[in-house]
Amino acid sequence: MAESNFVDYVKIYCRSGKGGRGSMHLRHVKYQPNGGPDGGDGGHGGSIYLRGNHNYWTLLHLKFQRHVFAEHGGNGGRDKCHGKDGKDIYIDVPCGTVVYNAETGKYVCDVTYDGQEVLLLKGGRGGLGNFQFRSATNQTPRFAQPGEPMEEMTIILELKLLADVGLVGLPNAGKSTLLSALSSARPKIANYPFTTLEPSLGIVDYRDHKSFVMADIPGIIEGASEGKGLGLRFLRHIERNSLLLFMVPGDTDDIKKEYEVLLNELRQFNPDMLDKHRVLAVTKCDLLDDELMDMLRETLPDDLPVVFISSVSQLGLAELKDVLWRELNSESNKLQDIVAEDTIVHRDKDMSKFAAELAAEGEDEIEFIDEDDIEDLDDFEYEEDEDD
Repeated sequence: MAESNFVDYVKIYCRSGKGGRGSMHLRHVKYQPNGGPDGGDGGHGGSIYLRGNHNYWTLLHLKFQRHVFAEHGGNGGRDKCHGKDGKDIYIDVPCGTVVYNAETGKYVCDVTYDGQEVLLLKGGRGGLGNFQFRSATNQTPRFAQPGEPMEEMTIILELKLLADVGLVGLPNAGKSTLLSALSSARPKIANYPFTTLEPSLGIVDYRDHKSFVMADIPGIIEGASEGKGLGLRFLRHIERNSLLLFMVPGDTDDIKKEYEVLLNELRQFNPDMLDKHRVLAVTKCDLLDDELMDMLRETLPDDLPVVFISSVSQLGLAELKDVLWRELNSESNKLQDIVAEDTIVHRDKDMSKFAAELAAEGEDEIEFIDEDDIEDLDDFEYEEDEDD
């Protein structure tokens, strides 16, 4: 993963701008010795926004941007001069990015569509100058407001790929081979476990110029929820999928048991994933004859569609696409997607496993940088203009 350009996890320290302080100034010029208060307001500090951008596919552009600072607001001046407002910062992220607080693990926000803007940290408001506090009973106020302080937060950005079908299977189950057979995607394929080290997306063509998106993730093994193999950190890429395609090789000793192992690992990661529609594909069936496939079909679960396929010989691929399209467009699946969009609940991160997760992602602790804020010794100043 260190040499890959696919980055789906970054940690950034963000800080909004503080508001500028108001000016305490009394106008005193030639021919107008008692001009009254004319201190201006301070400027607002810059805010930090997250913005969805469909031109980005990963978080690579943020991997080395460890600090994001918004501009501070300028201080108010005499003659009712308003301080300069701090410039807002927009952080462009790919669609499907979820944000968490790195210190508490709490869910912060979710960016799901292009152009969506989410306020992450609000800049401080500028303080009012003494001109704003003038009244009939206090015609020369000698006080002004300081600006509001800045906000800061260390955030975790996680990318969750948006796809229709997610592939779930043990290493060497034929997931990458199937993706390359059904789409134009060319993931790495080899005869050893954990060939796929990063998720891949492919667009599968269907009849009448229709299509759907399929996501391939690295294989998971029994005990992945405890950190074995590559763990479960890639399963977040299929959390948004409408349909899960479980893939088990046909030469497995017990296909049903292996399917139960995969199902249990998903349950350990997120129990809500079991509510998704599921399809079971028995792969590498070019090694089996019809009689053996009929015998295996009787031992498989009855509560989900089962398709026997072979990506090499193209056996059953047309039937598989028909089944996937039918399940994706079934009324129960559409209703489930509508309910999920309205009532989606993001789980907070488990901070007990946070250190191990950072180590697995290759993230180091961020060194916090505090800028030296130069303040005047006197918060409120009394100035007199020179006589002309």
